[in-house]
Amino acid sequence: MQEKTYLKWYNKVGYGSGDIAGNVVYAFLSSFVMIYLTDTVGLNAGVVGTLMLLSKLFDGVTDIFFGSMIDKTNTRMGKARPWMFWGYFGCAATLIGVFAIPARLGEGAKYAWFFIAYTLLNAVFYTANNIAYSALTALVTRNGGERVQMGSIRFIFAFGTSLLIQTVTVDFVKMLGSGVFAWRTVAIVYALIGLAVNSLSVFSVRELPTEDAADAAGLLQEDPAEIRTETAPAVAAEEAYRFSDAVRILAANQYYIIICAVYILTQLYTATLNMGIYFMTYILGNASLLATFSLAINVPVICGLMLTPILVKRLGGMYRLNLTGYAVATAARAMVIVGGYLGSIPLMLVFSGVAAIGMSPLQGDLNALIATCSEYTFLTQGKRLDGTMYSCTSLGVKLGGGIGVALAGWMLGLSGYVANQAVQPDSCIQMLYFMYLWLPMLMNLAITFLLSRLRVEQANAQLTQQAV
Repeated sequence: MQEKTYLKWYNKVGYGSGDIAGNVVYAFLSSFVMIYLTDTVGLNAGVVGTLMLLSKLFDGVTDIFFGSMIDKTNTRMGKARPWMFWGYFGCAATLIGVFAIPARLGEGAKYAWFFIAYTLLNAVFYTANNIAYSALTALVTRNGGERVQMGSIRFIFAFGTSLLIQTVTVDFVKMLGSGVFAWRTVAIVYALIGLAVNSLSVFSVRELPTEDAADAAGLLQEDPAEIRTETAPAVAAEEAYRFSDAVRILAANQYYIIICAVYILTQLYTATLNMGIYFMTYILGNASLLATFSLAINVPVICGLMLTPILVKRLGGMYRLNLTGYAVATAARAMVIVGGYLGSIPLMLVFSGVAAIGMSPLQGDLNALIATCSEYTFLTQGKRLDGTMYSCTSLGVKLGGGIGVALAGWMLGLSGYVANQAVQPDSCIQMLYFMYLWLPMLMNLAITFLLSRLRVEQANAQLTQQAV
């Protein structure tokens, strides 16, 4: 039986373009905020790292809170789209705020300005926007193949935007004079681009009516009358639940816990690679190499994302593809380490690309995988918490990305890094090798282990068979 389809090609592309908006925030922030704060504003990397970690204390609460609020929202625009649309206005304003610290402020006031703007950006506005955007995968279609396609298109835009940001930002800032004014101007440009594209994405799709929830559990056959009567009430009824109930329900889903850990580690991985500007500047001797490495990583990912829907369909699911891909990626990152210590840039570039190809399937089907985890909650608990379930996306981005940048700040501070000094201490050089070469490989190894435990597709299939 062929699954019902819900989306046209332009709906999928329009939805996917929303990650342009997300990544002019995320890629710009994670790749350049630390070097802006240390080398332009003159703040201490270790103190900045500590402030970032403190900021994450707020994030841990707001992710599930906003997911719960989305689940309880009912408007003409739907559940998620209002949060995605209005949340981005705050994202744009606070992104500019992070990169517009007034030079006239004292040192303490500069730290305070950064902390407030950074916390509002991550814990409030980006959270509301990103969870809503991710939840739309489950709210605009019940077709598993379409979800994989949406995820692949989304991350093609995401990695394409990340590639563009990392390629043009260094030269863009230099062209504007490399000072505070330059960074503020670049932030304004990116924020305006994000606002326009986010709005386009919001209005390119429509959410399905709640009665279509039956499709998500895989319970609709050719004739809707074939649904078992004892299952229908659970589908039709939307029970009210408290925030504490949502937390309890999520905690009972072992696959949600695993996918949260995977998401956090993937973002930690990205954050450590984004600190590559320090490695390029002080070890390879050319900051512009960041663009070359970004090409070597992002172009293979984009190619892999294009193939992901085909591979998922051919292999009959996501589990084997994701696990094999990450095993390859882990081995490839080990070879990047070899190339780094040999001083071979070509070897590093080649195996960075191989690792990226191995990681691409998970990037493409991650939203579909989260939707599958949401189906597991529905099948085991009888509750549909799509918005709350997708809190792991924002939680992963902010905890993984934020802690990754914070760790980089601490490690730079402990290593004796001196801003703008052409030759760094040997302790700093060794730390940069560890940050850029070893940490990504270790994180990939941990993700591979977690993916080996993520058998949620098989679990759902068994539960669905038992229900019929």
